[in-house]
Amino acid sequence: MGDAIFKQKNGVLGVGIVAPCGIVTPEQLIGLGKLSIQVGSLGSKFTTRQTVLFLIPEEKLEEFRQGVTDLGLKIGSFGEVVRNVKSCAGGEEFCLRALTDVFSLAASIQEKFMDQPVPHDFKISVAGCHRGCTDPLCADFGVIATGTDKYSIYLGGRGGSRKPVHAEKIVEEVTAAGVEAVLEYVLEKYRALGMPKERLCKTIVREGLAPFIPGAELLGQYRPVEEENDFLAFLEG
Repeated sequence: MGDAIFKQKNGVLGVGIVAPCGIVTPEQLIGLGKLSIQVGSLGSKFTTRQTVLFLIPEEKLEEFRQGVTDLGLKIGSFGEVVRNVKSCAGGEEFCLRALTDVFSLAASIQEKFMDQPVPHDFKISVAGCHRGCTDPLCADFGVIATGTDKYSIYLGGRGGSRKPVHAEKIVEEVTAAGVEAVLEYVLEKYRALGMPKERLCKTIVREGLAPFIPGAELLGQYRPVEEENDFLAFLEG
């Protein structure tokens, strides 16, 4: 585990900056621009994981780090940890296709789980509808909204590889709280079963998918309310 700081061939540092699911305020955006000029940055790049990579002189690293912290942002993580969450904007305020407020869920997941140690880097993607603009099927833990506070969960995907792997669905129709509970369950199993430096998809090949699927006792606590009401109505009917 370490900071997302990478020395480039020309000697400058590439420093990745993380915000909650890629969302920054106007003040933070202006501040990053001023800080970039202050430290003599050669430029910046938006990454596919919704971070911003700044190219800065090595001797300016600590000044840059402090400036980022002062803006309420942070340098990202790299290595055997849970990475920052990749999420669509979610909510009808930003996307007409979004079925529920996935941004709040994704931000909560990032706050609670980012930087936790795991056998290999662990990527999470959250999407607000079936279009999956954030590639949830190419993530170790993918989440797709299917209705108001309803989500399906996919496990074991891998993108950015010579041998990409599509994630498999392990859970249907759970609430946002259920997504977090399932994620905690999966991470515990991954730490117990995964070998050092082994990506989750390879652990699944060795151990099978079954150990990572939570049982009805856990899932039953997190079913959408309307489903519970329908079931009660059926019993009473």
